[in-house]
Amino acid sequence: MPDHVVPSAILWLPFVASLVVFALRDRGRNVAAWLMTSTALACLLLTALLYPAIAGGDALRHVFAWAPSLGLDFTLRVDGFSWLFMLLICGIGMLVGIYARYYMPADDPLSRFFALLLVFMGAMLGIVMSGNVIQLVFFWELTSLLSFVLIGYWYHGASARDGARMALIVTSGGGLCLLAGVLLLGHIVGSYDLDAILVAGDLVRAHALYTPALVLVLLGALTKSAQFPFHFWLPHAMSAPTPVSAYLHSATMVKAGVFLLVRFWPVLAGTDEWFWMVSCAGLATLVLGAYAAMFQQDLKAVLAYSTISHLGLITMLLGLGSTLGVVAAIFHIVNHATFKASLFMAAGAVDHEAGTRELRRLGGLRRFMPITAALAVVAGAAMAGVPLLNGFLSKEMFFAETLAAQRGVLVDVVPLVLAIAASAFGVTYSLRFVRGVFFGPVPPQLPRQPHEPPRWMRVPIGLLALACLLVGILPAQVIGPSLAAAAQSVLGAQTPTYSLAIWHGWTTPLQMSVVAFVAGCLLYAALLGCFRRGGAAPLVGRISGKRIFERLLSALTVDVPGWLARFFPGRRLQPQLLLIVLAALLAGSLAATTAPFDAPSPRWDSIDPAFALLWLLGVACAIGAATQAKFHRLASLVLTGGAGLVSCISFVWLSAPDLAATQLLVEVVTTILILLGLRWLPKRIQGLSPDGPLTRLKRWRDALIALVVGAGVASLAYAAMMHPVEDSISRFFLERAYLEGGGRNVVNVILVDFRGFDTLGEISVLAIVALTVFVLLRRFRPAAESINSLRRQRHNSVSDLAGSDRVIDQSLADYLMIPGLIVQLMFPVILLFGLHLFLRGHDLPGGGFAAGITVSVALILLYMARGARWVETHLRVRPVRWIGAGLLLAVGTGLGSLLFGHPFLTSHFQYAELPLFGRIPLATAVLFDLGVFCLVVGATTLMLVALAHQSLRRPRGGTIVTADGTLEAEGLG
Repeated sequence: MPDHVVPSAILWLPFVASLVVFALRDRGRNVAAWLMTSTALACLLLTALLYPAIAGGDALRHVFAWAPSLGLDFTLRVDGFSWLFMLLICGIGMLVGIYARYYMPADDPLSRFFALLLVFMGAMLGIVMSGNVIQLVFFWELTSLLSFVLIGYWYHGASARDGARMALIVTSGGGLCLLAGVLLLGHIVGSYDLDAILVAGDLVRAHALYTPALVLVLLGALTKSAQFPFHFWLPHAMSAPTPVSAYLHSATMVKAGVFLLVRFWPVLAGTDEWFWMVSCAGLATLVLGAYAAMFQQDLKAVLAYSTISHLGLITMLLGLGSTLGVVAAIFHIVNHATFKASLFMAAGAVDHEAGTRELRRLGGLRRFMPITAALAVVAGAAMAGVPLLNGFLSKEMFFAETLAAQRGVLVDVVPLVLAIAASAFGVTYSLRFVRGVFFGPVPPQLPRQPHEPPRWMRVPIGLLALACLLVGILPAQVIGPSLAAAAQSVLGAQTPTYSLAIWHGWTTPLQMSVVAFVAGCLLYAALLGCFRRGGAAPLVGRISGKRIFERLLSALTVDVPGWLARFFPGRRLQPQLLLIVLAALLAGSLAATTAPFDAPSPRWDSIDPAFALLWLLGVACAIGAATQAKFHRLASLVLTGGAGLVSCISFVWLSAPDLAATQLLVEVVTTILILLGLRWLPKRIQGLSPDGPLTRLKRWRDALIALVVGAGVASLAYAAMMHPVEDSISRFFLERAYLEGGGRNVVNVILVDFRGFDTLGEISVLAIVALTVFVLLRRFRPAAESINSLRRQRHNSVSDLAGSDRVIDQSLADYLMIPGLIVQLMFPVILLFGLHLFLRGHDLPGGGFAAGITVSVALILLYMARGARWVETHLRVRPVRWIGAGLLLAVGTGLGSLLFGHPFLTSHFQYAELPLFGRIPLATAVLFDLGVFCLVVGATTLMLVALAHQSLRRPRGGTIVTADGTLEAEGLG
């Protein structure tokens, strides 16, 4: 089996399985849970198969060519460190899947939940397996987006929505900083390949851009791992379902930040800047998180703040700059994942069976839940650092590294004292978690009668608790080989010697552990009264990161836009368009200074009089459209169409039939779009009198700006057309369109082959715009005066409209006077013409975009002529499905080339002998063009149909277009 097959399967299995889960959403929760757990198990077994290849410190690596000329390749890279993370992601993911099957309510849409969880697993695997830093950032931001959806899974609660929004803003903002940071690293090294960057540590640290790159990368890592001062988002993510919290806090999301710090340690560490930034952030987070955890009343909040503290411990270890600190950090990443996932699941079991997570309402549950209590005691003791458990070993290594620091008395003593204090706080909140829930008297009134959770809810907790015991008792045998492979893959020849024995003698780190444990027990006894009373944490309880965040967000989203609105009025569209046009004029002028106009002077005697007359007609239409806009908008629209028609004829005249066909079709769609929205505009522009001197001055100003901008665009077009073909890139496309793209229509070959990646981005933007327009319009209500005006206009043709409370489904034909029968008869003819344009597009004028516009025009005309319900009854149009199918087909065509070792979207063509048709050319780019066609049909139809329904909507009842394009009755009070 090729080396790249197993890593590729591990990465893509979760994504494929998520699609299967979603497709089988009607089969029940058991099927979804089984697919989730079996996929995670399969990925876990495949990961285990990779161990012999990476055990010696080597890295498995495979490159799929993507955009080699830009240094962007899809690279899979698995070394010992990423392999260890893959074990955690897949193993804990499998246990979370088992647990979630019995934890989640029966009425929840579990197929959606497990599909999201699988994609989240795949995105996290993408981060740890990325061998290209741009690719890493892509998966990084994907985890932020998916965590937003998962944290807000129960979106009916305000806390879930707020927590999800906060997590998305903080982590995705950090992701943008990370993108800038890796771009700087790529600029310094000259490559975005991770291996090239990892071996260029000396070059990076000596470069002038080292500090900006370091700051940007740290912003990405610290925001993701909830490090001070960005720690506030993590406790507010506790509104997520407990399986999500267990997965997010143990093996995914927040661990991505410390993974990044370890991954870039050979490149960025070893400087004073790294030491002060990373160690100070880690130390502050360690102490503040542990201190705040002691005073929380919610079980998940205690665990959330403890996660913050332990992540701070890992960050501080990495900030110290020692190689043994890196080993200790990797060790604690694994230990924390096991006991924290177990504790979250135990907290979820308590909430599931007792009906509450509030510590003041819990106690004595060991009488009802003895097995869960025993498992929680083991995991809690591991979190507290009790001997013979895994947390004790990594905490002892942490104390040893803190003692080994040699940066001056003050710098060494303060972290040492704070480390002991934070460890004591950890013992306190661990005691509070275990004793407050499972020991002491049983509260008189619990929301539910507690009992043991289902067996399969206890199994994941038990397996994780068993891992804590095995690592604590037999560390060298259980975790030793994996830890050695991970450390060697990061440190290489600098890997230090270390011991994982459970007894090293009566050493200073052991004495520090004893002091911290005793101090934590005494502190718990001293604070018992405070815990019972509840309330905020002393000293820092009144400082709310959430409040600061919301005030800052309010300033950015309310105050700043308000300030901008005072200087740039937004009530009218014209001033905003003026600013955009002026900005474009300024940019063009600046560009003209560096690229002087070098085209030959025009020869006026060579202009064809017929062509000049045509353009005079177009100019007259444009001027007429501008002057008639304030008097008669329909006339202005007709004149605008006339100017567009002149442009179409000009393209034909200049031998550009593809552009002419596209321009003509876009003109048709634009005219329909404006016509549908025209009736909701006010009768006249409110404001200054049209005859006032200031108004006339503004018009002359606008005319002057339009003339200048038009002259600039005309000059640019003239320079481009008069540029010698020998020096133009067009020669490249003309020579290779048929040889490499298999098509004689050079324009279409450029769109779907040579510049296919650009086209993919453009259709993705089109899909986003269409969905955004749909969301904005589906609940839009026209003004009352517009509705009344519509009623008056249509009163003669629809006599029962005024005063009727029924759902309106009258066709627009009554208003626009479109003969419905004619449109219905023309519908198959237009569809056939669209098919004709698509099939000939690779060799003759046409293509997927033009064909898609043609078909969408046919559909919208049928909507307008026959009414929405008639179309729904006979055609069942689903615009969103067309959009999804188009995107999948376009991306799938690009990915298909990767399977054959070619860059993304590389096309292939050959001739085939078909019965009746003979020898015809077949090109894979046609499949990509088919995706463009489907997406254009869906996006255009979705926007136009949504707007068409607005034209027939009543303010207190009517119909809406649902997400799949169907109609849905709606009554609004």
